[in-house]
Amino acid sequence: MILPITLYGDPVLRKVTPEIDKDYPNLNELIENMFETMYNAEGVGLAAPQVGLNIRLFVADATILADEDPQLKDFKKALINPQIIERTGVEESMEEGCLSVPGIREDVSRPTKIRIQYYDTDWNFYDETYEGFAARVIQHEYDHLDGILFVDHCSTLRKRFLKGKLTNIAKGKIRAPYQVRPPRK
Repeated sequence: MILPITLYGDPVLRKVTPEIDKDYPNLNELIENMFETMYNAEGVGLAAPQVGLNIRLFVADATILADEDPQLKDFKKALINPQIIERTGVEESMEEGCLSVPGIREDVSRPTKIRIQYYDTDWNFYDETYEGFAARVIQHEYDHLDGILFVDHCSTLRKRFLKGKLTNIAKGKIRAPYQVRPPRK
């Protein structure tokens, strides 16, 4: 089932998410719905707050980009209760966008390598290292779990330029090519 994507301005996007346990209701169905929602919106990642849920979970699938980056060949994951343990490597700037902030793309600088611990859908524990685009996708989605949006990484000057667009999104004055839910106050 395709879920509506929560837009910028909704308080759920600014909350630090709590961890969940194995008994979280309908978790596998939720994860399937999140993947379906992400694919429908042509995204490569989607965090639970983006579908209105204040829980520590995100999905990612960058396999579509494997021709450009072979490391992404098997990069389809659901990460439950993730914790980034380490960020290393050089800071690299790349343009990012977000399904919750439609129509805005900005350069964001992030470390090129991360180490993350998480559980998969079978509650197997992982401690893994990612580099390049996979590390960027994980950091972007992980930020959502800490109430951070990619536009928060922009300079004060860029934020001033974006203020009108962000205000329109927060007021629901936006058209997106996928189902959205206007911000709740």
